[in-house]
Amino acid sequence: MPFKLVFPAPYQKREKSFLIKHPELRARYFKTLLLLEQNPLHPSLRLHPLQGRLTGLHSASISMRYRITLELEMREQEIVFINVGSHGEVY
Repeated sequence: MPFKLVFPAPYQKREKSFLIKHPELRARYFKTLLLLEQNPLHPSLRLHPLQGRLTGLHSASISMRYRITLELEMREQEIVFINVGSHGEVY
């Protein structure tokens, strides 16, 4: 059963800005979303929990430089997106 992807309004604004700023990552970004929907534990996503002020969130890789931060509810089969950007921008 695929996960439900939830894109809150603040994330949609960040996503739009990210895709305008980095059009070369568009295909990789949408591939990342597809993998998250089908199997968030896929090794290429390098999904891992965050610590410190971001405790409770997870990070998934678009590339070695760019990440998506998200809330992952395994029992609800739901992924809520929080932020997208470079390592320094999302952490």
